[in-house]
Parts: sequence; structure tokens; C-alpha cells
Amino acid sequence: MPEVVEAVKEKKGKVGQFIRETREELEKVSFPSASDVRGTTLIVIINVIFFAVFLFLIDRFWTYVLDGFTWLVNRIVGAL
Repeated sequence: MPEVVEAVKEKKGKVGQFIRETREELEKVSFPSASDVRGTTLIVIINVIFFAVFLFLIDRFWTYVLDGFTWLVNRIVGAL
């Protein structure tokens, strides 16, 4: 039974040490300000919208091209 008590005390000390070290490291971290986060978020949203529109237009273009190609092939094959 004394071994169990020692093991618990040892683990408790390791957990406490881990928490202390974690707090020390978090004090070294510099977090962005609210205005930085807002600015970055705005940039991300604008980029997402831009690329969504860009990919939509590319998709529409290729759909138009392939529909025209399909029409042309059907016209040629239908004439034979």
C-alpha cells in the first residue's frame, strides 16, 4: 500500500510541475489585439468571396465551352 501512496504523490507532483511550466510558457505568449483579429478576418472573408466568384466564373466558362463542343459533335455526328 505505501507504494500506491508514493505513486500518487509522484504523479501529483508531476501534474503540478506541468501546470506551473504551462503557465510560465503562456506568460511568454503575445496574443494579437482585437483589431488585428478583425483585420485578418476581414481579409480572409474578402479572399474567400473573391475565389468563390472566380471559381464560379471559371466553372460557367468551361460549362459554356463544353456545351458548345457537345452541340458541335452532335451536329457533326447527326449529319453523318
